Amino acid sequence: MAFPFSSCKQNYALLSSLLVFLPLLLLISSSVADLSFNFYASSCPGAEFIVRNTVRSASSSDPSVLGKLLRLIFHDCFVQGCDASVLVRGNGTERTDPGNASLGGFNVIESAKNVLEIFCPGIVSCADILVLAARDAVEALGGPVVAIPTGRRDGRVSVAANVRPNIIDTDFTVDKMINIFSSKGLSVQDLVVLSGAHTVGAAHCNTFNSRFKRDPRGNLELIDTSLDNSYAQTLLNKCSSAVDPTTTVVNNDPETSSTFDNQYYRNLLAHKGLFQTDSALMEDDRTRKIVEILANDEEFFLERWTESFMKMSVMGVRVGEEGEIRRSCSSVNLN
Repeated sequence: MAFPFSSCKQNYALLSSLLVFLPLLLLISSSVADLSFNFYASSCPGAEFIVRNTVRSASSSDPSVLGKLLRLIFHDCFVQGCDASVLVRGNGTERTDPGNASLGGFNVIESAKNVLEIFCPGIVSCADILVLAARDAVEALGGPVVAIPTGRRDGRVSVAANVRPNIIDTDFTVDKMINIFSSKGLSVQDLVVLSGAHTVGAAHCNTFNSRFKRDPRGNLELIDTSLDNSYAQTLLNKCSSAVDPTTTVVNNDPETSSTFDNQYYRNLLAHKGLFQTDSALMEDDRTRKIVEILANDEEFFLERWTESFMKMSVMGVRVGEEGEIRRSCSSVNLN
């Protein structure tokens, strides 16, 4: 199988990412030093092309899968590092936690793995596939091309009880969010920048409909007064007509939901953040100032996204003799 050479755009992304990645070696655990760009150059040279092609193919028939892939990396990396533990099926695994019930995109990861096992059996980890797929999803949505170091290995443990203490819930305060990000080695700026992932994707009504309700006369009553009235009315109408609020979805970004841009931050300035955690960023001086900067400078946002995404993608990685290379992403190896 022949694979295309890297484009100039990808080479520029590699140089930019190197400038971000090298200082990280001084700040993050030594295991990060075992990751490298083009890790599969000799063992599986078409690995990144195969993942990118699988993501593009899947999104052509279901564009919503791009937002799902981006969300998936957060739910993996924040729990016990970027080790693909969120992909494992079975009783009591991370996937069984209610906080992960609405995750999607698993089939795309598994499809890429199946192809890679044909051309490069036992070489490419599910952890790398997951990170690369999220990266490629952002690119497919018009976001920046991010060169990602690879060489992660897959975790052997996936426990539901590890999920809730480590992920952000939609009603968290800024203090709670900062505490979780800080525990992962991420800054306040990383928190605001990575929240920009909400510029794409969709959410179920039950994750935000506690912010408003209908009064006895059938009119809108704001419970969370930080929410724009007209936006809340639109959300109320959409969710009130739903038979099941756990299955009805609304775009995270009401303006440009299929484009990875800085519209999310402009929405926050207009008090149109979908989640309580989104609106909370405007209520704290530490985060509001960053929101205002990102809302007014899309290029600055995309540059900061590259840095923060890179930092998240190397959290708690397993390398060397740690972990394993799964044969199937949905189950650990039996031997």
